[in-house]
Amino acid sequence: MPAQFDLSKLSVRQFAERFRGEMIPLSNTFSYFCASVPMSEEDLKEYLEEPVAALPPAIAGALPKISILLVPYLERGNGREKSKAKAGDYISIDKPPEGRITSSTHLRMGEETVLVFALKDQEVAEYHYRFYHLLATLMGDHWSDQMEAAYARVLREELNADAHGEVDEPSWRLKQALRRTKGMRGGKAFRDYSRQSFVDTLTLYLHGICCDIDVDTGPRQLPSRYLRRRLLVLEELFPPPKGYAVFPEQLE
Repeated sequence: MPAQFDLSKLSVRQFAERFRGEMIPLSNTFSYFCASVPMSEEDLKEYLEEPVAALPPAIAGALPKISILLVPYLERGNGREKSKAKAGDYISIDKPPEGRITSSTHLRMGEETVLVFALKDQEVAEYHYRFYHLLATLMGDHWSDQMEAAYARVLREELNADAHGEVDEPSWRLKQALRRTKGMRGGKAFRDYSRQSFVDTLTLYLHGICCDIDVDTGPRQLPSRYLRRRLLVLEELFPPPKGYAVFPEQLE
């Protein structure tokens, strides 16, 4: 990392603006800039080339222009721990105090979306999860009527069958809130739950195409037969790229 840059004084937005002209293209959609440790060819494949190559074409084609910034640490700004004002996050060379550390963030800059990831003290598997979760969130913010209808149909089938559990904590909490509405299937509570469930399940779907991952078991985990049905719907909406598989039996 060039010594002349004092990153400790730059907010995420300032950093993104300063290094906008230094971005290195990965594809028509993605570009990146690394301000963390120097990246070897293997690191470049593991952190950038392979995760991008594993994206379904329908996902890659629907995303806006995306710049990926890889930095040492991210620190939340004072008084912004629960704020969505992403410009309040700061780039940090040194490890921030406990309670001020965040691992990823994103912001809009015109027609471009900037994804920022802290790499130090982070496992590659965790980075992959955060990468796909941010992409899934972008898709959830702009999902089409077709996507929403197809996914909501599956959720209604699950709710009618009284299927318990979810893929991740945020959608699990919204599912519990939905149950307290005594069976509403078309109101705001259902739409909020449906979108978050879509984001969490799409994260798992994308992560699973790229990497060999295990699904955690437990009382809050959606039973496998329902999870498989969701993944089949996502496979229909977003077929994986050639040479990639969704389910183990497809590898043959």
